[in-house]
Amino acid sequence: MMSEQKLFYFDNNATTRVAPEVIAAMLPYLTEFWGNPSSSYQFGHQLVKHIEAAREKIAALINAEPREIIFTSCGTESNNAAIHSALATHPTKRHVITTAVEHSANIKFADYLRKQHYEVTLLPVESDGLLDIHLLEKSIRPDTAIVSAMWANNETGVLFPLEEISAICQSKGVPFHTDAVQVPGKLKMDVKDLGVDFLSLSAHKLHAPKGIGALYIKHHTRYQAYVIGGGQERGRRGGTESVADIVGFGRAAEMTLANLKDEQTRVRHLRDRMEQAIIKTIPDTVRNGDRDARLPNTSNISFGGVEAGEILKALDHVGICASSGSACTTGSLEPSHVLTAMGFSAARAQGSIRLSLGIYNTAEEVDYLLEQLPPIITKLRTHAHVGKAAHARSVAA
Repeated sequence: MMSEQKLFYFDNNATTRVAPEVIAAMLPYLTEFWGNPSSSYQFGHQLVKHIEAAREKIAALINAEPREIIFTSCGTESNNAAIHSALATHPTKRHVITTAVEHSANIKFADYLRKQHYEVTLLPVESDGLLDIHLLEKSIRPDTAIVSAMWANNETGVLFPLEEISAICQSKGVPFHTDAVQVPGKLKMDVKDLGVDFLSLSAHKLHAPKGIGALYIKHHTRYQAYVIGGGQERGRRGGTESVADIVGFGRAAEMTLANLKDEQTRVRHLRDRMEQAIIKTIPDTVRNGDRDARLPNTSNISFGGVEAGEILKALDHVGICASSGSACTTGSLEPSHVLTAMGFSAARAQGSIRLSLGIYNTAEEVDYLLEQLPPIITKLRTHAHVGKAAHARSVAA
């Protein structure tokens, strides 16, 4: 049974294991302090101070002020809310700029906006996944309501130069939003240095539960609520607060700051050793994305002559979890929109997998992956070659 098989998890960009310390912090709010924080009586209202304590911890993670943080349900809601607010507070501006390699939360919201008769510019990227900053600057128009560009790509780990983008947007008087969901724990985060107006976070990427996120809104930035309800979050996001999840998010943010050095050194070393060994030992294999300007935990690798779906099935059979890219598009027959935007052929995109490490990965787990992967690729390529040969004979006959 699958439960009896040891798990080797290399898909931390999709989601992360909830830390035991986070679970321990949450439990009292699931068992004993389960009231509604909007209540007038003490049993519920006493929870407000715990929500605010968590808000302070998340603000500290990105060097923001607690009042600049609102809780959402996830990174997708945070992204949608930031763009929606910019359009709602600037009704005469009907142009949005984002990039062709964004998470589906932005790509699909852009499709929705086009159907509502907004104009959307999807900025292209270079073959290394990097953005042409000069093209971004040229694309800003008088009717541009917002620029939204992710900090770190979820598939390749490639980083965009946020300080430069922010400076351009400030000079043009245009709000700037970044999807920073993949960054916590991997890079130092300081919204004051970045100069962004909006920044999205998601708790399940930093060892907290799914279903809770946050949106940073720079003080004095105009904002209109996306979820309208009972006036929670000082009227900026309606809906009863999930106290246990918020407390867990706060504890995870606290731990993330403490683990930053580990991710940038030990995890980076594991990633580099893994990647170099794969490319060296398996022929016709190449890394996708810039080597240096990327997250320290992420490796996206293309294997010639084989499809990612087959690789992932074979890895799963030996207990290894990996991904073909964004978890939101796994199972699709279409090649990754990120790799396609980088100019890669459909074959290269469809033969690519993502390996993303985290603080719980060990050298022994990497050794196991390096032991299992080469024979898997060899076997799949052999089968593919035999299949092509049989097809050619059939056609010839």
